[in-house]
Amino acid sequence: MERGHTERILPMIDELLSEAGITLHSLDAIAFGRGPGSFTGVRLAATVTQGLAFGADLGVAPISDLRAVAQRAFWMSTALTRVLVCNDARMSEVYWACFERGPDGLARLEGGEHVSRPTDVALPKAWPTAIGVGRGFAAYGDVLPVPSVCPTESPSDTTSFAQLLPRATEIVLLAVPDVIAGHLISAEEAIPTYLRDNVAHVAQPRNPPA
Repeated sequence: MERGHTERILPMIDELLSEAGITLHSLDAIAFGRGPGSFTGVRLAATVTQGLAFGADLGVAPISDLRAVAQRAFWMSTALTRVLVCNDARMSEVYWACFERGPDGLARLEGGEHVSRPTDVALPKAWPTAIGVGRGFAAYGDVLPVPSVCPTESPSDTTSFAQLLPRATEIVLLAVPDVIAGHLISAEEAIPTYLRDNVAHVAQPRNPPA
């Protein structure tokens, strides 16, 4: 959906629970994409999660949206072992992080998550190469340090990862180990991760008063 998320998300949740024959109170936890990402989208995910978790007294599993994109790429190609995820952060910047496929098949963060100019993106020193994933490559692929096309299981086939977005499917998958281990946070702690401190710019007058 390009718009209307606020009006649709709660009815969609009710419909999903009804189809599954369960109630909100019978869940083990709620997982959500904590960001980084668009200010409105990440904030909506966090506030809806807070409300549902607080009302049903559930723990929360916050999952990185960058990690969810990496996991989606790992699912698409078993040949992938290392990816550089870059999402468009607007303002001529990208959100980015590096991930390896762990022994359990899940994306594992290497280093930290960042927001920077595309020209400042870099692989870990120990990595000879990686495959690029995420919409940052659609916007800035010409200056990012790795390609965003990866061979799939067929040697003659290639897959472009420059349009991948995080999905609930991967967020749930990545949350399962935390839920099983009891590594959850409270509803009050379910806050967005923006990475960028300044999410808006205030225009200054061209000729400020003396």
